[in-house]
Amino acid sequence: MRQFRLFFRKEMLEMGRSYKWLWVPLVFLMLGVMQPVLTRFLPEILESAGNMPKGMTITIEPPSGAEVLAQTLGQYSSVGMLILVLSVMTLISGERQSGVSQMIFTRQVSYVSYAAAKWASMLSLVTASFVLGYVGAWYYTAQMIGSVEAGAAMKAGLFYLLWLWFVGSLTLFLSSLVNPAAGIAFVSLGAAVLLSMASGWLPRYMAYSPGSLPEISAQWLQAAGESSDAAGVAILCLACIVVFFTCTVYQVKLRKSKI
Repeated sequence: MRQFRLFFRKEMLEMGRSYKWLWVPLVFLMLGVMQPVLTRFLPEILESAGNMPKGMTITIEPPSGAEVLAQTLGQYSSVGMLILVLSVMTLISGERQSGVSQMIFTRQVSYVSYAAAKWASMLSLVTASFVLGYVGAWYYTAQMIGSVEAGAAMKAGLFYLLWLWFVGSLTLFLSSLVNPAAGIAFVSLGAAVLLSMASGWLPRYMAYSPGSLPEISAQWLQAAGESSDAAGVAILCLACIVVFFTCTVYQVKLRKSKI
């Protein structure tokens, strides 16, 4: 436990020195606030854009607060996912390439503590960033569009946060497996996109896939209500996260001396 605390403190300090604790939450907050603001002022923006025939008016049916909050989660599925992967893809591979991990493992160090500190710091960054952005989106949606039922919003946020944990854990595992940052980012984002698309294309066979978590989050917010597979998807996703962590520990031990 002492080694875990030391490694965790080191990871948090390094994230602070690289400004990840500044720019990652700010990007998530910007993405969260941008959707309700753009939705609120979209008619005025289109009207001031010009190039429309004289006398022509644009009528846009205002969406509900729940629909805007669901659209915000869609923003996190694109730009937010990219920011998440970029912020954690070199947590392990970067130290292996720079030689830091070789220096660490010259002493009697627990591989589990080392990997757990990486994993816990990743979860801390992802959770803090998403909560800040989601609460900001929820507040501005309620102020500018309309109220959102608190229970549905919280459940949707928790399920989507679980999806972000899954992607972050997958990225951390790939960081322990390969060195090139471009390869880690490509495989992580590609796997996340394919899982989401497969859950929509093959709902019968992918009903319990973690890739269906974003859709389940949207269902909590919209009229569709609770998904009957939500509990099963959450359990399978948590099991996958545990498997990714176990494989990460194994790869750290296996590749401790490889660059």
